[in-house]
Amino acid sequence: MSAVNETIAREYFEHLGYLVTQPCKYVSTGRNKRVEEDLDLLVMHPQVAEHRLPAGMVWTSPDLEAVARAVVGVRGGHSERFYAGEFEKAPDILRYAERSARLAAAARLGGEPLAVILCIPELPASEELREKTLKGLRERGVDGVITFHTMLVELVSAIRVNRNYEKSDLLQILRILKAYGLVKDPQLEFFEKRTRKGRSKEST
Repeated sequence: MSAVNETIAREYFEHLGYLVTQPCKYVSTGRNKRVEEDLDLLVMHPQVAEHRLPAGMVWTSPDLEAVARAVVGVRGGHSERFYAGEFEKAPDILRYAERSARLAAAARLGGEPLAVILCIPELPASEELREKTLKGLRERGVDGVITFHTMLVELVSAIRVNRNYEKSDLLQILRILKAYGLVKDPQLEFFEKRTRKGRSKEST
């Protein structure tokens, strides 16, 4: 599943114009990981001249317009929300955000500054738990969080059913699902919901 998660993240950042590299192509077993083995993805946008961090921690696509370089951690588990307890019990999942990992990422990306981004399924629904999770991530070096919902909505919106995405299995699958009406354009779906609500009010 980790390969699928990283593919989604890779396609998302490439769609936004980033150059994406995956430093480690293998899974280490039976020994402690080296620093560079904790780096899931490194991204660099060649057209962003001045690197700035967005305000807040939950980022969307427009927030990335000023992010020139970033190290990206990808954490799946799409049936669960991401709580503070996960990295409190297993701190290794955020090793990529530690200073040594940032320096290794910066060496590959041509220097600092860079952002530390975490891709997760969903934040806690409770405002209190949500803030606790974000605070804990910030204290451990994470600058911004991007949800898989944000990434997939962006990709689905960009897909055109009359194009053949044979160079990307993920985009081709999304295109086929969209062509058969199994996946709808998020903006169109939102508009239809508003229209139905408006009609129901008019009829009462």
